[in-house]
Amino acid sequence: MPTVYIDADACPVKPETYRVAVRHAVPVVVVANSPMQIPDNPLISQTTVTGFGAADDWIAAECKPGDLCITADIPLAARVVAAGGIALHPKGRVLDDASIGEALGMRDLMEGLREAGTATGGPSGMTPKDRSKFLSELDRLLVLVKRRFG
Repeated sequence: MPTVYIDADACPVKPETYRVAVRHAVPVVVVANSPMQIPDNPLISQTTVTGFGAADDWIAAECKPGDLCITADIPLAARVVAAGGIALHPKGRVLDDASIGEALGMRDLMEGLREAGTATGGPSGMTPKDRSKFLSELDRLLVLVKRRFG
């Protein structure tokens, strides 16, 4: 059975993830640097870690083929994909074997531009369209991994 891991400290789609995962009867593990309020549901659990990068390290160590990770962190997504999992950005972008290389390249390019002093701006805020895309992709991915790894 696949598991959904949430890189939770700055995740804007935790409630949506809970709702879709519970509907699919898939366990969710919320990983954060401080305790968070989570729904009272046996499918949803929480792991609290301490230290810089500890949540990423914990998720990468636990992730196995067929698992999903909700994260905006591209290096963590790359580690999840390397472990056989699939990462889903909160705005609905799927990061898997086919797309992680491009995502890492773009991240490195933008980091280089920022280091060179080029103003690149920050990410845009979440829109209703982003949430809709996220919900659609999460539902599609859960159906896919349950069929394949279920």
